[in-house]
Amino acid sequence: MNHVNDKENQNNEVEEMDTQEVETVETPNDAGGGDGGGENRQINGEAQEQNISQDAEMEEGISGLLSIDVMREVAWYSVVTYLILNIADEARSEATFRYTVQNFSKLKESQLSPSCYVRNLPWKIMVMPRTSQTADRQTQRSLGFFLQCNGESESSSWSCYATAELRLLSSKEDTEPFSRKIQHLFYSKENDWGFSHFMSWQEVLESDKQYVKDDSITLEVHVVADAPHGVSWDSKKHTGYVGLKNQGATCYMNSLLQTLYFTNQLRKAVYKMPTESDDSSKSVALALQRVFHELQFSDKPVGTKKLTKSFGWETLDSFMQHDVQEFLRVLLDKLESKMKGTCVEGTVPKLFEGKMVSFIKCKNIDYTSTRVETFYDIQLNIKGKKNIDESFHDYITTEMLDGDNKYDAGEHGLQDAEKGVIFASFPPVLHLHLMRFQYDPITDCSVKFNDRFEFYEKISLETYLQNPEPTRADYTLHAVLVHSGDNHGGHYVVFINPKGDGKWCKFDDDVVSRCTKQEAIDHNYGGHDDDMNMTVKHCTNAYMLVYIRDSEIKNVLQEVTEEDIPQELVERLQEEKRMEQIRRKERNEAHLYMSVQVLLEDSFDGHQGNDLYDPDRALYRIFRVRKQTTLQELLEMLADSLKYPIEQIRPWPFSYRSNQTCRPTLIDIEADLHKTVIDVAENQNPWNVFVEVVPPDSGLQALPSFDKDSDVLLFFKLYDPKTKRIHYCGHHYMPVAAKVQELIPLLNERAGFPPDTELVLYEEIKPNMVERIENYNEPLEKVLEELMDGDIIVFQKDERDVMYDLPTCRDYFKDLFHHVEVTFCDKMIPNDPGFTIDLSQRMTYDQMARAVAQRVGTDPYLLQFFKCQNYKDSPGHPLRCTFEGTLKELLVYCKPKTPKKIFYQQLNIRINELENKKQFKCLWVGPKLKEEKELILYPNKNGTVADLLEEARKQVELSENGSGKLRIEEIPRDELNLAEDEMLVPVAHFYKDIFSTFGIPFVLKVKSGEPFSKVKERLMKKLGIQEKEFEKFKFALVVMGRAQFITDESDYHINLMDFRCNPNQVSASPKPWLGLEHINKAPKRSRFNYLEKAIKIYN
Repeated sequence: MNHVNDKENQNNEVEEMDTQEVETVETPNDAGGGDGGGENRQINGEAQEQNISQDAEMEEGISGLLSIDVMREVAWYSVVTYLILNIADEARSEATFRYTVQNFSKLKESQLSPSCYVRNLPWKIMVMPRTSQTADRQTQRSLGFFLQCNGESESSSWSCYATAELRLLSSKEDTEPFSRKIQHLFYSKENDWGFSHFMSWQEVLESDKQYVKDDSITLEVHVVADAPHGVSWDSKKHTGYVGLKNQGATCYMNSLLQTLYFTNQLRKAVYKMPTESDDSSKSVALALQRVFHELQFSDKPVGTKKLTKSFGWETLDSFMQHDVQEFLRVLLDKLESKMKGTCVEGTVPKLFEGKMVSFIKCKNIDYTSTRVETFYDIQLNIKGKKNIDESFHDYITTEMLDGDNKYDAGEHGLQDAEKGVIFASFPPVLHLHLMRFQYDPITDCSVKFNDRFEFYEKISLETYLQNPEPTRADYTLHAVLVHSGDNHGGHYVVFINPKGDGKWCKFDDDVVSRCTKQEAIDHNYGGHDDDMNMTVKHCTNAYMLVYIRDSEIKNVLQEVTEEDIPQELVERLQEEKRMEQIRRKERNEAHLYMSVQVLLEDSFDGHQGNDLYDPDRALYRIFRVRKQTTLQELLEMLADSLKYPIEQIRPWPFSYRSNQTCRPTLIDIEADLHKTVIDVAENQNPWNVFVEVVPPDSGLQALPSFDKDSDVLLFFKLYDPKTKRIHYCGHHYMPVAAKVQELIPLLNERAGFPPDTELVLYEEIKPNMVERIENYNEPLEKVLEELMDGDIIVFQKDERDVMYDLPTCRDYFKDLFHHVEVTFCDKMIPNDPGFTIDLSQRMTYDQMARAVAQRVGTDPYLLQFFKCQNYKDSPGHPLRCTFEGTLKELLVYCKPKTPKKIFYQQLNIRINELENKKQFKCLWVGPKLKEEKELILYPNKNGTVADLLEEARKQVELSENGSGKLRIEEIPRDELNLAEDEMLVPVAHFYKDIFSTFGIPFVLKVKSGEPFSKVKERLMKKLGIQEKEFEKFKFALVVMGRAQFITDESDYHINLMDFRCNPNQVSASPKPWLGLEHINKAPKRSRFNYLEKAIKIYN
């Protein structure tokens, strides 16, 4: 709270204050018993009687008309009145209420009044004694007076903006109360606002205005509040409309969408756009139909995430505040193109398109040039303009073209002329953008003008038309889009007159509330604090206005009924909503469910890696089951889904072993049949299971029995060294005591080999570890390492005499261990998805280059490669073609657990030649120093500047009569050969600080002793600048980092010594140069700035 010690505070004084946390004594808010008295409470040892009265504006508040004496006598009546009024309209926007403090002279603790409800929130008067030290260190006692909002709420998300007048009433008739005003955004951490020193205690007691009577004072508050955020405010109930949710910084979009929604003719056309075959996630038209439909029929605020997603925006775009005008143009353009070829084609131009005529009319001859242009909005200059009429007059004011700025009238030569625009027609819906944001060349950024600018509910634009139209150009204000903040950001709200009848509503994102015409119009003129009242914030003002032509109001605002919405669209949106409810229910109940991911044996076919399948590429059959489902119920579900009797299926859950493999394991079905699935899965979610089924052609009625103590489940793979491929050969139950030799006939049969084919058997233990089985006469339990269910035996023909690249499966798996999938992305294409190749990490640079060149279709030596930057998905330093490492060394910089990436670019010269050259980026400028062209030159590393210039000559177009020689600009002929008294002087532009240079520097030939006026003439001609503009230039000799301004230009003559380096200077010191000091009117080169990012709707 603000500690105000000024005794001479005037009524209606406006102060900014801080909050004060206080220990409060709550006063009961209920009426007493039949004796008519309220409950008494002991405060500071004295009985306190507390009364309250209230006068709600625009209602018949009885207690507000009573004197304080009468109120004391009928306290019960005022409390009852207070309660009745509260119940009657707790959602009202403003109210006046009072609180009487008894035994005022003994007040020691803070007191709170009963609640008065405004905007459905409880408001209370808080009063307390305060002490502070004066300037002369004397203790001063004051009356603390605060307004508290929603003080008992535990929520931290609510907020409510309000203005209020705090008054100390006098018991003397016809005496004005002492009052002070506040404005504040109330929220959980600042839920009270007011004055620590509302009035000195002495003044309250001794004043001749009789604030104290019978040791009591009466405090009164008149509060006006906006609809609150973050609490249960029913916009539909209070206004009939709903708002839009803010995604982060989408208030500008929400305001505009509400404006378009209430342009009913457009809404009707949007509904009729055919979207039956559109992709629901990418169709802008369908997303807009969805938002409009929900705004019309929903009872709660509507989300816009699907709409922004249909624009192709990323999440970050929703946290960027864009320009409203730019967004409106892009959206209308998108709608217009989507409507082409449909029954609503032409709706957008029919509603929003006007025409203006640009003309240039010669004064001395009969010649006029005209051009008709269309517009969807008009930008009005507000700087220095009082109102909308002055802005329109300014818009059509003509400009004289005379003097050096004469108009080139072709065969008529240069002529004096006037240039201007005049409106040919205005559209039914007129969008006016008030140019509150303008570029400031001095600060090189956008600046917001908060100047007062008046606009009106009714306007006539007849006087701005070239010729009268069939109907008068009279317009009624339909919407006012308001911006609060500065050029760096802020908040948008919109005031809309939905039916054009003068009944306004305020749309503030998800909150909609009724408001007065004054709030919608007068309070948004803008202006500074001294020319407006407390209800308006300095930086809050209208930014865009929407007017509707009076003759078109009935058509534009025609009622949109359910019959106007195609039935197919309604059904699609209802189905979407139904599916969303199902998904929402699934999300809410997700913790109760788990996924069982089932693989059948055919999923193992074609797998070329370790184990039986690739977890990242497997096509699972997914079953969503409740965690408390029993194993018995799961088996029944699987049997029913797979169309097998339950005795013909057997589950084998996959389990991760300690050696980095994943193999099927046994379930003890008899013991676990009645356990829950989550227990059997040991809390794995998802739970991957191999389901064994009876082979269709086996003729078996049930799966063979499996003895967990004496049998083992084995899987088989065949390796073919000729094709370097693995073939899956099924599974089999084998007794653990069986000899390895017994597998040979089975494996030959599975592989389709003759029964007596000699085989070599290997055990696949883990990645890069495959061991040969040597002794076939030993039992399996002795031969195989730690024999377990799910072990894999890889076999191949015994072909020792045949030579292959990878002759054994051990060689194959060793090679596989070093294989990696690498994605190659073109560095020159932004966000290039690239292509993926399976390569060996042991590859050399040449092998990798050949593999990529073959895929791209080019010469390996015309490719240059770039490693990833450390843990970034962007190219780093180029890779030399002489790189002697392996591919593995290039991939260490990639992010872990992400696809491995290498960037490349295609070259015009061979990579070995390029590496002997140095890349230079140069800027080529034409003779007028205005045209710019970036050159990328590749001179040899040991080349000279002459080589660089020779490279540049090959890429630029020289002027016809030029010298043909360069210095990174073409040298004019008169500068080729200099006399002894001539010199080339460096020239550069700067503003204020010589280190803040801008533009293109150049050299200028000067002659010893020539007047500076002649140098100025050559400068003006070389730069191509108008004389009027050139007069603003100042000139300085810049020597050793200091500017010596040429003050008397008429007397100054060129002295070549001024531009020569001092012999005593250090050799690295810069040469003197001629500085041109003036404002940089050209915007700086574009820099990456999130706030300046152009709006694009990609779909």
